[in-house]
Amino acid sequence: MRRPPARRRSAGTASEEPYRFSGVREVVRYNWPLYAAGCLAAGAGLALSYRLPGPAAAFARAGAGAAAALLASSTAATWWVYDRSELRTFDWLAELLPSGPGEHLVLSSGLDEASRPVAARWPRHPQSVVDLYDPALMTEGSIRRARHRVPPAPRTRPGRHDRLPAASGSADTVLAVFAAHELRRADDRDELFAECARVLRPGGRLVLVEHLRDAANTAVYGPGAQHFFPRRAWLRAAAGADLRPVAQRRIGGLVTAFAFAAPTATATATARTITIPTGKHPAP
Repeated sequence: MRRPPARRRSAGTASEEPYRFSGVREVVRYNWPLYAAGCLAAGAGLALSYRLPGPAAAFARAGAGAAAALLASSTAATWWVYDRSELRTFDWLAELLPSGPGEHLVLSSGLDEASRPVAARWPRHPQSVVDLYDPALMTEGSIRRARHRVPPAPRTRPGRHDRLPAASGSADTVLAVFAAHELRRADDRDELFAECARVLRPGGRLVLVEHLRDAANTAVYGPGAQHFFPRRAWLRAAAGADLRPVAQRRIGGLVTAFAFAAPTATATATARTITIPTGKHPAP
């Protein structure tokens, strides 16, 4: 999606980045039924309070106030993270990938907002883009509306979470930016992580960017934070694919970027040369 240019920093100079994440206006468009329901709840509670007796009226006003406060906090948090924080500049990615992404694979789940800014920032690093969108698995209306408004780039290849269209050991980096949480079942996420581990070269990195179901996100998004997964869920999926956490970055106070590393060639060779005891011992 083309948006007004956002400034980004580069080594020694400032340049224009023509792409960035959807801002608060786009998020509201994608999730308009939830915002409409919140507005309706707040308005109905306030209107009802004028028709109810004392305690009931106070309860209705409290409910209306809570709904309005949640709408305000979630909208403000979304504006801060997507319109104002460093998330949109991709400066934080250099901390997780000091040498750049190298030959990299960008994964999306119906809305790709990472491939263009990464390609613009590292134009000499070969990039492939894979869209994992599956309407049978990703049933939420927000992702359907987002995909309708922002179709995949022409070079994007379709893929499956359990069968990425990439050769084993072909990528230095796999980027999954707000893509993995659309797989709501743990088994599907495990299969995705296993596929990421397969396509990574020894020592390569999976960069995962997600909101977490934690105190900060719950405070501003309320029940909406249940859509996110806790930190332990991502660490468990990575461990199951033999990917170890090597770096973590908090972005805008509400988004977490993880870097998980595949085993190095030395570690892989060592694991292959471990002998299994037979239970027989040499004679004294």
